[in-house]
Amino acid sequence: MTGWYVYRHVVTLDETNMVGNVYFAHFLHWQGHCRERFLADHAPAVLDQLRRGELTLVTVSCAMDYYEECFGLEEIEVRMSADGREGHRLSMHFEFLRAGREVARGRQTVACLRPTPAGPVPVAPPVDLRAALAAFTA
Repeated sequence: MTGWYVYRHVVTLDETNMVGNVYFAHFLHWQGHCRERFLADHAPAVLDQLRRGELTLVTVSCAMDYYEECFGLEEIEVRMSADGREGHRLSMHFEFLRAGREVARGRQTVACLRPTPAGPVPVAPPVDLRAALAAFTA
């Protein structure tokens, strides 16, 4: 697979449990960090729309498969690629690597919504976001 956006995360001790390994929910949290850094690096206009309340990105599904434990102060490389689009929804694929070895794999789908007085309505993903994701498509 090519076209990865890469986010590097150093595991903090507060992300580990009493045994010393990373609590599983943190992997999902890191998916969010990767997605947000991607927006900051490649689609800052989308971040502006989010800040102004013109757009909302809502996670509608996510999943994670775990292969190996991770521990405090290890560097985890989180790779993200676009996995497809269906209407107002975008899917992403994530791989988590430690020293080049895959330790987990995840998926996430977000819906693009526009807030209205009557409630959120689905909207097509912004052009800037679609263009940015095109460079990171599997």
